[in-house]
Amino acid sequence: MLSKATFFMRAVVLFIGIVVLIFSIFLFPEILRETAIIAAAASLQISPWFAFINFTFPIGLYAASIPFFIALYQTLKLLSYIDKKKAFSELSVKILKNIKYCALAICALYMAGVMPIIYCFAKLDDAPGLVLMGLVIGFTPIVIATFAAILQKLLQEAIDIKSENDLTI
Repeated sequence: MLSKATFFMRAVVLFIGIVVLIFSIFLFPEILRETAIIAAAASLQISPWFAFINFTFPIGLYAASIPFFIALYQTLKLLSYIDKKKAFSELSVKILKNIKYCALAICALYMAGVMPIIYCFAKLDDAPGLVLMGLVIGFTPIVIATFAAILQKLLQEAIDIKSENDLTI
């Protein structure tokens, strides 16, 4: 039986997934088209690497969405374990570990694929705030990975304590 809290969390996770999927299908191609137009006009002003960096941008956007959707799926699995009263299990620890790795992968792919083009546009427009916004977006998964790692460690310690208590009784 679904509790109200896990039902709400499932709804939020599904909503986030649908929004990102819609962005991936409709908004990302528009961003890529605009980026290509600007890149064609500005490539000589910035550097010869701009064409290569512009090529990594779509790869970075779409590649970062893959671990994002994997993490969302893992979150849904964790919520199902919570509903089944299996939250304090090794499966939950494994899911938190997977979420942590997905968040780190998102950060790495974003920093490698998206941040170079943001830096080039910031350099072109003389807008250092654009780089700061990109860094905030890029390092947000690090916060999530840290939170997942802390939860993973706490959950592992709780499982260890529970197994010790089960053995002593």
